[in-house]
Amino acid sequence: MLTAPALHPPRGRGPEEGGVIAIRKRLRMLRTSERGATAIEYGLICALIVIAMIAGLESLAGGSSSMWGRVLTNVSAVM
Repeated sequence: MLTAPALHPPRGRGPEEGGVIAIRKRLRMLRTSERGATAIEYGLICALIVIAMIAGLESLAGGSSSMWGRVLTNVSAVM
């Protein structure tokens, strides 16, 4: 032969060696896993908490902006 052998020949099982069965088994295992669902639930809970915090901070912003306006007026009057 005139060609050099491949340094890293392809590895793994083909369909004739049970590879498809192994792939199907792995897909079934992933389908029944609930880790991703739990992560999504925690993400949704965090999102709801952040939305509640934003709503609370917006209601506080109205009161604090008038307070800072009074401070500015008093500081301007003194200077």
